Amino acid sequence: MVEMQASTPDTVTIIRARSAGFCPGVQRALHMTEHVLAEGLPLASLGPLIHNAQVVEKLSRSGLRLIDSLDQAEGSALLIRTHGVASSVVAEARACGLTIVDATCPFVQRAHDCARALVEAGYVLCVVGERHHPEVVGITGSVPGECYVLETSDEAEAVPPMSRIGVVAQTTQTVDSYRSIVGLLAARCREILAHNTLCDATEKRQMAARQLAAEADVVVVVGGRHSANTRRLAEICSQGAATYHIETELEIVPEWVAGVRTVGVTAGASTPEEQIAAVEERLVALVRASGRGVELTVERSGEG
Repeated sequence: MVEMQASTPDTVTIIRARSAGFCPGVQRALHMTEHVLAEGLPLASLGPLIHNAQVVEKLSRSGLRLIDSLDQAEGSALLIRTHGVASSVVAEARACGLTIVDATCPFVQRAHDCARALVEAGYVLCVVGERHHPEVVGITGSVPGECYVLETSDEAEAVPPMSRIGVVAQTTQTVDSYRSIVGLLAARCREILAHNTLCDATEKRQMAARQLAAEADVVVVVGGRHSANTRRLAEICSQGAATYHIETELEIVPEWVAGVRTVGVTAGASTPEEQIAAVEERLVALVRASGRGVELTVERSGEG
């Protein structure tokens, strides 16, 4: 238990962001996966369930196999990861007689549904997001015809003028980026219909990260290096404070806390509580080793 001490010039305050760590979509996916594994059923995941190497490794030790293609399923039930897949992949899996455990995040599924509805209504689809991210690959692979994936404002300005544009977003995009690109697209068409498919939990984490960076001298962002939402948190925090993106507490360097008064900690939506706690414990140990006191403020307010 961390001892609470009065803040003095020789005391370092460690603050956890108000919203950090597992989101409901990840919790749902893990619950589904662990339930199937507990029943002893063979289960194969088409790509990592979430972008957290430590969690994926833990699930692997429990029996989850990671595969790259459907022909590697070998009679196992097929786990669809949180990022979703193209509808053609699901159709092929069913045609192969595979039992499907669909752990697609509900927010991602909504983006799929909105994208299909836009295309069916005659809009040219634009997806705001990272073109090689599995979530975006799944969305674009679920709609027929031409669509545009836009990562930057410059790419939005390069979209040719047209009559009707429909827009959805990768769920982990920032509100500012989405609004900016939608505004640019609006000037390139006669009619635009934009669905806000941003994840509520992601928005809350981004807002909390921005507030944290305004208070802290240094921010440590915990989460997978391939996690888009974690990278976004690091980008946001870097605008207000010195920021370090790590996966585990073993990466923390003592110099990060030298001479600072406040250290912030936040974490991506695929980061479990134990990883966040381990980072905080390592920071506390380093501060105490330097001969200073420490005050730990933990905001365990869920999605608040």
